[in-house]
Amino acid sequence: MSRALLLLACALTACSPRPVSSWSGYAEGEYIHVAAPQGGTLLTLSVRRGEVVQAGAPLFALDDAAERAARNEAAARVDSARAQARNTELGRRFEDAAALRAQVAQAEAQASLAARELTRQEALVQQGFISQSRLDDARTAAKESRQRIAELAATLKVAQTPARTDERAAAAAAARAAEAALAQAQWNESQRRLAAPVSALVADTFFRVGEWVPAGQPVVSLLPATNVKARFYVPETELASLAVGDAVTLHYDGCPAPIPAHIDRIATEAEYTPPVIYSNAQRSRLVFLVEARPDDPGGAALLKPGQPLDVRRAAKP
Repeated sequence: MSRALLLLACALTACSPRPVSSWSGYAEGEYIHVAAPQGGTLLTLSVRRGEVVQAGAPLFALDDAAERAARNEAAARVDSARAQARNTELGRRFEDAAALRAQVAQAEAQASLAARELTRQEALVQQGFISQSRLDDARTAAKESRQRIAELAATLKVAQTPARTDERAAAAAAARAAEAALAQAQWNESQRRLAAPVSALVADTFFRVGEWVPAGQPVVSLLPATNVKARFYVPETELASLAVGDAVTLHYDGCPAPIPAHIDRIATEAEYTPPVIYSNAQRSRLVFLVEARPDDPGGAALLKPGQPLDVRRAAKP
């Protein structure tokens, strides 16, 4: 009878399914630390620890008085540079050109008068009433009048034409440089008010309103649901049966249902001592670190960084 029972027990053992592989691990979060590139006094802190924020929601703001002043100055320089650039594309104002045309008319009248005076002086010389020197003076005056007309006409032509090509190019370049300086000033001002880059849980805040925040120092840390993963350790003897992309399930104490996940990393170097607090059975064994990410952000949101996990190979359908 005892032999029959032994054979029956062996048969049942042979027919029972093999236990699903499981490994000990823990949840880990990849935090996003939001910091300003410049230091300043913290004016507002718009979030609290444990709050869920949406992408684009304001997080905090630093004092921006100096940046606003620099932006206003840069904007004024842009207006000035643009006006100068437009000015090089035009001639002088209508009033200036009108004044020059009036001077040309006046010079023409004086030239006409000088020409008539020259004719009269030539007649008087022929009659012997005046000396030759008086005639030479009249000829000189008539010549100067004609030259004055030519001078004013050239000045009027220059006033009615745009600046030279090089001057216009220099003015346009100065305008572009002013616009670039304005863009930089606007960027500097925008960096005083930081918003959430993604939808995430506010994991922690590191400063209070009124405190000085050094440049590059994180003010808020965020934990997106997609940045929570499982880390577990697989013995070297089982490593060959795993590959990136394999399905696993994550279990924790009191979890209502397994959380489906996929392996996305297998370490290339072995370790001899995984965290003892999670698995004393694996101490001093050759193991490899493996990471898996939950398939659903809702499942990832159930995990808390540092939480012990039991990772199991997903049953094949």
